[in-house]
Amino acid sequence: MHPRTRVSNPARLALLAASWAAFLAGLTVQASAQTAPPSAATSAPNLRDLFEAAWARQPEAQALQARRDAAQAHRRAADAWTPEPPAVEAAHRTDRLTRNSGARELEVGIAVPLWLPNERGSTSALAEAELAVTESRVGAARLRLAASLRSAWWDRQRAAVDVDIARGQLASARRLADDVSRRVKAGELARADQNQAEGAVAVAEGVLAQAEGAQRATLQQLKGVTAGAIAVAPDNVATSEPEPSADEGSPHPALVELQDRVTVAERATALAAVQSRANPEVSLATTRDRGVSGERYGQTVTLALRISFGGGPRYDSRVAAARAEALEAQAQLALDRARLQSDREAALAHVQAARAQLAASERRAALARETRGFFEKSFRLGETDLPTRLRIEAEATEAERQAARNRIELAAAISAWRQALGLLPQ
Repeated sequence: MHPRTRVSNPARLALLAASWAAFLAGLTVQASAQTAPPSAATSAPNLRDLFEAAWARQPEAQALQARRDAAQAHRRAADAWTPEPPAVEAAHRTDRLTRNSGARELEVGIAVPLWLPNERGSTSALAEAELAVTESRVGAARLRLAASLRSAWWDRQRAAVDVDIARGQLASARRLADDVSRRVKAGELARADQNQAEGAVAVAEGVLAQAEGAQRATLQQLKGVTAGAIAVAPDNVATSEPEPSADEGSPHPALVELQDRVTVAERATALAAVQSRANPEVSLATTRDRGVSGERYGQTVTLALRISFGGGPRYDSRVAAARAEALEAQAQLALDRARLQSDREAALAHVQAARAQLAASERRAALARETRGFFEKSFRLGETDLPTRLRIEAEATEAERQAARNRIELAAAISAWRQALGLLPQ
């Protein structure tokens, strides 16, 4: 051992080890703690860009126009004069393969189905409801995508903060190890102190590797939600969504969809009650025939009306099934309305709590920075020992780190509040 090196006693070594551990746990997040708050302007893509790009690749978006065409075609069919298109009937009768006496008969006619009483109006009302639910289904699907995207987006932001913290921690650990190495060579510290500093560097490298792995995982989750629509940089700063105003949040897309489904179910029940039998059918036919060879052809006109029997188990089954669908939709609407109201209140409470936590952590960070300034000066003057200096530094940097994380949590809470109100990403 160098003759000028002072060997620390066990108590001093233990105190230094504990102080360095606390110092490395939070010291070097000082730079990352100064990260711009989520509301700061940043480069694209932002949450809204990702949402629009992801929506364009969703199955609901790609099938939307086809669903609209189907609903509009159903409405046009309900406005038609007949429930089904008319049908042409033709028949030819001959005895050529039997007696071959020259008997011939040719019949040509047209059959037209007729609406049941109130069936046309009920069908038209159902078609209108189906057209409305086609649009509301899109709104609910967009909101569900927004929920998945917001969750992945803020998980990624939390992981990015952890990576920044770990990088700063590693940089400070290396600076501290270099400083300790110089002081060991100068005989001011023991060799054991340098070993502890080098070990702290190894710990910081492992923490950084773990944080970067978690960040890559969150990036892959975000890409999975967006279907790889837009490339997302792993270290860009997120912007927070604006807080909702008092006139935002209604009507909620999920409730609108459920209400439209209730309307569809109710009108389907009304239509099923009207359709108690098959549609009647009127037909007009003309017949040209002769009895034997040599006779003159005669011609007749036939007007017929076909009415089927109604009622029975099949009719009862259709009506009961339609009523069950309507009751289920109404019950689901009531449950979801109550649940969404609770979600709104919980989200607002979370925002208020996150705002209070952020204010407290920023106040704590300001006080810790001021205290750190005092102890930095006293340490330079030799009035404070190294363990105390490291402890104060660790407390200050931990306060800065908590403030940085609380900024992300407040932005995520506002985003969840907007989600509970049924608002899309901005």
